[in-house]
Amino acid sequence: MQLDITDFPLVWMRRDPAAERHDEALFAQFESLLARQQAFVILSDEGLDEDGHDHPQEARKRAVLWMKRHKAALRAYIQGMVLVEPSAAKRLAGKAFAVMFGQFWGYPLHFGTSRDDALDIAQHLIKAWLPPREGWQTQEHLTKP
Repeated sequence: MQLDITDFPLVWMRRDPAAERHDEALFAQFESLLARQQAFVILSDEGLDEDGHDHPQEARKRAVLWMKRHKAALRAYIQGMVLVEPSAAKRLAGKAFAVMFGQFWGYPLHFGTSRDDALDIAQHLIKAWLPPREGWQTQEHLTKP
């Protein structure tokens, strides 16, 4: 995966087969985004991955441990993920996955019918953001397990 932060607070995530084995670089990019202590939305125009994009068990374990260390910051600053999915059937099928996704990652998964629709959803999510309470969002908090 690659992150494009050119349009921050809109962060585009795209698959990059060459970067598939560079999970640590992706985690570092996410940590850098969380350290900004600003709301952002992750977008992807690659739709719902029905193949499951299966990761090796070791990679899944690393992701779970990373998520646990950054749980509070993920919930505070990532306002959601929006996938562009033109297929109504895939959006409907994705609803159950979206519930599990939100419970695991701590932020909601939305589906847009088009790129413009996804951008509208993302802008709404950013506008609705309320900064976290003063004091808890220190850099130390972002890096504590």
